[in-house]
Amino acid sequence: MTIEDVIKSTVKMDNPKRVILNIMYTQNVLQDKFNEVLKPYDLSGEQYNVLRILRGQKGNPANMCVIQDRMLAKTSNTTRLVDKLLLKDFVTRNVCPNNRRKIEVAITEKGLDVLTELDPKVIEHENVFSENLTTAELELLNELLEKFRNQKN
Repeated sequence: MTIEDVIKSTVKMDNPKRVILNIMYTQNVLQDKFNEVLKPYDLSGEQYNVLRILRGQKGNPANMCVIQDRMLAKTSNTTRLVDKLLLKDFVTRNVCPNNRRKIEVAITEKGLDVLTELDPKVIEHENVFSENLTTAELELLNELLEKFRNQKN
């Protein structure tokens, strides 16, 4: 189904507008389906992203700046996200011994367990959206999206 059909538009659109609308609409579809995967775990996509970042630290804590820099959504309120994960016992938060102004966050065993349980569900979610594309098409799509996103200003 074309983007025009999806949004029920009868107006002819130029390609740049179609691409932007396609990306925005597709992102919403992906987000809605991903939220369904996370819902039984009472996690948002941003909270899941924080847990993945912390798991990638391989047992080492990360400060709030590191987490913020690695977030997919750069406007995320990292402090609020960490607070919510603390309430679920998925992370710990401590003052850095070398710099008392720095807060270090680490994933707990409970947080790791939730990610381990989610891993196959997330992979299935990713595969459902890519199953009608070949490997070459997926590589081309990635290449084109990166080129589109990294335009020069």
